Amino acid sequence: MTKPRIALIIGSTRETRFADKPAAWLLEKAQARTDIDVELVDLRDYDLPLFNEVASNMWAPSQDPNVLKWQKKIAEFDGYIFLVAEYNHSITGALKNALDQAYVEWVHKPMAAMGYGGVGAARAVEHLRGIGVELQMAPIRHAVHLGGGELMKVHPMGQDGPMSEVDEVLAPSATAMLDDLVWWANATMAARAEDQAKAA
Repeated sequence: MTKPRIALIIGSTRETRFADKPAAWLLEKAQARTDIDVELVDLRDYDLPLFNEVASNMWAPSQDPNVLKWQKKIAEFDGYIFLVAEYNHSITGALKNALDQAYVEWVHKPMAAMGYGGVGAARAVEHLRGIGVELQMAPIRHAVHLGGGELMKVHPMGQDGPMSEVDEVLAPSATAMLDDLVWWANATMAARAEDQAKAA
């Protein structure tokens, strides 16, 4: 069986976002592994409108070309890691909109998350998991949470140090998350292949 292809999706599009620093750190961790192929997917590159289709693509084909481009990209992957900023106890509007702009592409694939914020985006990650369930994804337990004093070591509003300053604290969580994600990606790939064979 081929290695799972995983998207690391940056969930913030603000010009002044902090996301790029933890994204680069997590991408390096993921790409150091030999059991998955990981690609960075940046919502900035898709210029998605606010959801304006007649229905989810579970029920009707989407029409907007930027939405179709997004769906085509998402369909390439066997699982997802969402890089989550916490806005008012939830995920960003940009990420919620991106999730809503697809459906069939997400189904029966695992999802993981790395969150950053005052409490490591724990509340936003919990919201994300609920959305994932409705999109028929398989949210995994393990996540990476960058918060509190560790966040201030690397955030521009704090000491703005390199991610190496918090690597010792975060690396075990990243390993546990990626191990879990690989297991679920392999399991769901096998199940989807079996479904496709039965339907053929």
